[in-house]
Amino acid sequence: MLVDDLGYAVELDRAPRRVVSLVPSITEAIAATCPDLLVGATDWCTHPGDLAVQRVRGTKNPDRAAIAALEPDLVVANKEENRELDVRRLREGGIPVWVTDIETVPGALASLERLLVVGLGQDRPAWLEEAAREWAGPVPAPTARVAVAIWRDPWMVVGRSTFTGDVVARLGWHNVFGGSAERYPHVGLEQLDRDDVDVVILPDEPYVFTPTDGPEAFSRTRTALVSGRLLTWYGPSLVGARAVLGAAVG
Repeated sequence: MLVDDLGYAVELDRAPRRVVSLVPSITEAIAATCPDLLVGATDWCTHPGDLAVQRVRGTKNPDRAAIAALEPDLVVANKEENRELDVRRLREGGIPVWVTDIETVPGALASLERLLVVGLGQDRPAWLEEAAREWAGPVPAPTARVAVAIWRDPWMVVGRSTFTGDVVARLGWHNVFGGSAERYPHVGLEQLDRDDVDVVILPDEPYVFTPTDGPEAFSRTRTALVSGRLLTWYGPSLVGARAVLGAAVG
């Protein structure tokens, strides 16, 4: 009997041959490992760029009828990115759903290996081995104090217990909002633009920060524009992300 990251039994009559992914990171991981299995993905699944599968709307509002019409052997979801309501209704409709739960880099690598190797019956992919080597080792002592903005008007930042927060820590930075009671707290600009924050990191997703939209709000704290995919996605994007993010933030 297979179980997903939440301990829910996933009953499969055979090794999956038709998979729908509701998670952009996992869509990229499956496409890089076993592309022939992937038959559906969300509108937000932008990698790889030439992905040619049926689109089933968004992560928060998937078209369950369209998913059912694809006759998938398995739907892959994520605890944070997808609604429990949609997962439950898909299961009630007789569609097996594998839910991932990811808050750290090691957790992401272990979760993806279980899904790909145990759930989908694939060999451990080379990109997963490379990512594991790149991100191996203990969390280093922090050398800079950073904040990671994910939205503006109102400003929102990365708080506690998030995958992005763990990436930040493993890059040797201290997330000044990592002790927040919330995972993605609202903050005032004055809480970001202050002398004891070395860098405010501005990714291009979910809010699309650009050279003219974001940095101009800060007069005291340096900002760094980065790829949101490298900072927030887990999967093949982890390969090479450490060096690129380190160079961007400095």
